[in-house]
Amino acid sequence: MKNVLVTGANGQLGNEMRLQAEANKEFNYFFTDVVELDICDEQAVEAYVKAHEIDVIVNCAAYTAVDKAEDNVDLCDKLNRLAPGYLAKAIQSRNGWLVQVSTDYVFDGTAHIPYREDHPTCPNSVYGSTKLAGEQEAMKYCPNTMIIRTAWLYSTFGNNFVKTMLRLGREKESLGVIFDQIGTPTYARDLASAIYAALNKGIVPGVYHFSNEGVCSWYDFTKMIHQLAGITTCRVRPLHTEEYPTRATRPHYSVLDKTKIKQTYQIEIPYWVDSLKECIQKLKIENNNKYGKSGD
Repeated sequence: MKNVLVTGANGQLGNEMRLQAEANKEFNYFFTDVVELDICDEQAVEAYVKAHEIDVIVNCAAYTAVDKAEDNVDLCDKLNRLAPGYLAKAIQSRNGWLVQVSTDYVFDGTAHIPYREDHPTCPNSVYGSTKLAGEQEAMKYCPNTMIIRTAWLYSTFGNNFVKTMLRLGREKESLGVIFDQIGTPTYARDLASAIYAALNKGIVPGVYHFSNEGVCSWYDFTKMIHQLAGITTCRVRPLHTEEYPTRATRPHYSVLDKTKIKQTYQIEIPYWVDSLKECIQKLKIENNNKYGKSGD
């Protein structure tokens, strides 16, 4: 039985990996976050991988605060660039496999057709640059690396766009949301399923893209979040990017072409609205259980 290490296990994707481990009993799992294993400590990583005889690492840990990254360059660089290199070296010493999760921010967002894996990268933020460097470090030190780029990640865990829009929708009478940035939301549960599909079939090294199917703007995404949650008291207004300045530059277009991952691992990817519906239903159930009431 292979030993699988999942880092960043308390994050959105890490938690979804943990939940689905129950249905994937052919592996023995080690779930760690910074308390159990600091992946920025090269010697600690090496010792952990050796002591637990790890065969596969799924790195779900990252510095993802996109705007804060512009000012916290060192920490962002450690987590997003150096750490994947340390993980890659450690797993390579055991002839193992690495799954490194990356991002649409490796592109500048100036395209108008979905980005394929071989499209030239051109990040224009600290977050994007460090994540791209992390891909390169991983592949440099471990040939058996699967890079999986994703976008607009949300789940029932942690803080994310869906939860923020649900909260603001209930609190505010009106809300301005950007309509000229186009992409595709990704339910972390679906991404975890895709990673398990790769583990079960056998990892084919290389770069892959994964998000849910379909295309929308942040404005469309918000409208659908409110519609599915039954929020009718908040008017959502479309904003241009320049009306909502942020510290880091966002890609205007970051739709990912998922042909390669679908063909390689024979997976079907759900439509973004269907997955969003599923997530909101789960949040409603959690909310009802937490507060002991029905309704929102």
